[in-house]
Amino acid sequence: MINGEIPSLGCDFERQEEVFGAAFAILRNAISDQAFPAASIAVTHRSRVVALKGFGHFTYEADSPIVNGSVLFDLASLTKVVATTSMAMLLYQRGLLDLDAPVASLVPEFVLQPARDSRRKGVTFHTLLAHSSGLPAYGKLFMHNRTRDELLHSALTMPLVADPGSHAEYSDIGFIILGMALERLAAESLDSFCQREIFASLGLIDTGFNPPRAIRERIAPSADDRTFRQRVIQGEVQDENASVMGGVAGHAGLFSTAVDLAQFAEMMLRGGAPIFREQTVCRFSCRETAPSGTSRALGWDTPAEPSQSGKYFSSSSFGHLGYTGTSLWIDPTRQMSVTLLTNRTWPDCSNHAIKEIRPRFHNAVVEGLQAQRWEK
Repeated sequence: MINGEIPSLGCDFERQEEVFGAAFAILRNAISDQAFPAASIAVTHRSRVVALKGFGHFTYEADSPIVNGSVLFDLASLTKVVATTSMAMLLYQRGLLDLDAPVASLVPEFVLQPARDSRRKGVTFHTLLAHSSGLPAYGKLFMHNRTRDELLHSALTMPLVADPGSHAEYSDIGFIILGMALERLAAESLDSFCQREIFASLGLIDTGFNPPRAIRERIAPSADDRTFRQRVIQGEVQDENASVMGGVAGHAGLFSTAVDLAQFAEMMLRGGAPIFREQTVCRFSCRETAPSGTSRALGWDTPAEPSQSGKYFSSSSFGHLGYTGTSLWIDPTRQMSVTLLTNRTWPDCSNHAIKEIRPRFHNAVVEGLQAQRWEK
């Protein structure tokens, strides 16, 4: 895997500089402009890896380690789809997760506070996955909680900001609660379940929570945290709420490589085999019809206007972004996937140039494929 050998995926990236030169130039220029110091990418097309490459250094210092395809990145919110949503998919497929069941059926303390808001009984697993639960987007829970249990209690008691199902608002809080609820349903921790049932099954040897210290030199640093933890964050989760939760949370905490995510994407492009049934993949990756105007599927997102996936991904596409500068987009119609991993939060979170770079990169990748007539 470190040398780019991906089980069940053919490799055809000898001509990647020629085919994707324009896309690679976008990333090189972004690094030169200090949008991020490090990037690692993988592009798959029709069950072949057609691009696999690293760019830049771990940090902006010239003597910092060079990035290659085996470098691990903090995936941030890609955790929501690669880990948490995948766990939900398996439990749903096995008949253990009822999407329409109220969260309170597994987590009764969810409806006890605040002020016994009766609307909380209408929050279902479906609304958590679709980001339409009415829960707020985010909260700096780490500021007032020092243990996992304390932080979970704060998440469970956060007031709703809207009626469940009334509109979609992307919510870390919802996925913190979802991760905890799935652990109760499976009677197993999120990291243990995903390691056995998903990552090991796909041969994703570099994917997991809380990577061991022995491989820290292969992990791109994500932040120089001078406020909360007062240290360089490398090999531990950048998200502060997930940090208080011990590095394992439904919304963040997963680490991986572009190589591993290409393999995960290929599984989804195969209709889920060997882990999921095709009907399960469709149920979770197809855009929801409500609330009005939503771009969300269950866990996954879909292209909207404008989209971080660019202008070419089809209406059947699905993907997700991560706060640290990561993304994964999968297009069943084009039979392609694009993994882009960066550490745009180095040294801090102030630079948001990734929002302009990411769609241009995706456009250039598709245009490179089109120029080769590989799509016909």
